Amino acid sequence: MRRLVPLVVDALLVILFCAIGRRSHDEAVLTGLLKTVWPFAIGLAIGWVLAAAVASRVKGHVDGTALWPAGVLVWLGTLCGGMLLRVISGQGTAFSFIIVAACVLALFLLGWRAAIKAIN
Repeated sequence: MRRLVPLVVDALLVILFCAIGRRSHDEAVLTGLLKTVWPFAIGLAIGWVLAAAVASRVKGHVDGTALWPAGVLVWLGTLCGGMLLRVISGQGTAFSFIIVAACVLALFLLGWRAAIKAIN
């Protein structure tokens, strides 16, 4: 169960990222949230699979709270997978959006991990 907590935290932060984005553009948050979330949710899953694959070769299990490999691979998977799926599905990927998404997702997905490391 404790191994699922980092995944749940990441998922909630990705949903929050999408909700903030929709709200900042005066779009209906609840009614359109799924349309915005699904590419990043799949990207998040890709990132977790990558992190698990790398960690299994190194340690045998994923430490979901670690900045490396979990945090970095989850962030990159979420960002790159999300953007790729947005392109494929015809959603916008303006350069400025990619930069903002990269920064906010890094703050969210790496920030809580860095805070845990600093506390421990």
